[in-house]
Amino acid sequence: MSGHQPGRHFLQIPGPTNIPGAVLAALAKPTIDHRSDEFGQLGLEVLSNLQRIFKTNKPVFMFPSSATGAWEAALTNVLNPGDSILIYDTGYFASQWRHLATNLGFNVEVIESDWHTPVNAARLTEQLINDRNQHIKAVCIVHNETSTGVTSDVAKVRRAIDDVRHPALLLVDTVSSLASIDYQHDEWQVDVSVGGSQKGLMLPPGLSFNAVSDRALKCHANSQFPKSYWNWGEMLSHNKKGFFPYTPATNLIFGLQESLKLILDEIGLQNVFNRHARHAAATREAVRHWGLQMVCQDPTAFSSTVTAVMTPANGSANQLRQIILSKFDMSLGTGLGKFNDRVFRIGHLGDLNDLSLAGTLSGIEMGLKICSFSFREGGVSKALDYLVRAD
Repeated sequence: MSGHQPGRHFLQIPGPTNIPGAVLAALAKPTIDHRSDEFGQLGLEVLSNLQRIFKTNKPVFMFPSSATGAWEAALTNVLNPGDSILIYDTGYFASQWRHLATNLGFNVEVIESDWHTPVNAARLTEQLINDRNQHIKAVCIVHNETSTGVTSDVAKVRRAIDDVRHPALLLVDTVSSLASIDYQHDEWQVDVSVGGSQKGLMLPPGLSFNAVSDRALKCHANSQFPKSYWNWGEMLSHNKKGFFPYTPATNLIFGLQESLKLILDEIGLQNVFNRHARHAAATREAVRHWGLQMVCQDPTAFSSTVTAVMTPANGSANQLRQIILSKFDMSLGTGLGKFNDRVFRIGHLGDLNDLSLAGTLSGIEMGLKICSFSFREGGVSKALDYLVRAD
């Protein structure tokens, strides 16, 4: 749609998310010398607060890249060429991790799923028991699958690995759960956690993270996989004083400093988790009343950051999204992979409040009506009732 549209654009995709004004202001600060004492103090503060976000007292490495880069860093720092890994395919982003690992030359074993359910610990246990020679060096899962709105139980996965006494490392993608859904790197004994800046941390894309365990660091010391830019070893020595082995994304780090202050000190991390859970529950109230099906079919695995919704039979999700964008200036997430044109995704994470969510759901309900989809009107009212009750 050409020309000016009054009001603000509703960015309701599950990342990148809306950016708070204070973070935008921090991003616009004058760039400083990345070898100065001032920058060293900034680096130390940000790296320390990232440990609080991941709930770890072990190192967190930060790269100027999308989270795909952090996937590559996770694999290449703890493994050797040709190693076997096991990926549980719960959705589009798990399958993309699989694609990246294959391109890097790893032997990738896959547990397939229907993309409607979380990681099944029993299936994982069976696969590891059958790995009698323990060729599998790492198990890779996605904590919160952004394409489906399904959250897996990381602690249960860790127990499944330990119960069969398998030595495989546990690597977890936290991209759409970090700083939005409770995540405990140390408590759950994760070896490498992968994160990105553009979702719960309320920043533009461009920063990615590896939180690591002592065991991962030992594997790194023995890894023969070729790497340079992604090398944790170089990061370790520079990070001790808040610096990096290459030019860092200075202004993104200014923004990260501000977003971490907001999340940890002004709002409170648990309050952030509670708000996301509340908005997700309100969204599901609306979807159920509309009579639409959610991709996630396990109520224990509903995501707090994204709800993926199936359109009615023969209904085009892409048409619905385009109508909503053109009529109401609101962006919804597209269906990915095998859900293309069958699913639209409602992002309810980051800098979001009750009125933002109410506007989002209103736009969807109006779009459903314009598209003449078969649904029951009044879902927005159900969501509002929930928000009032759960205040």
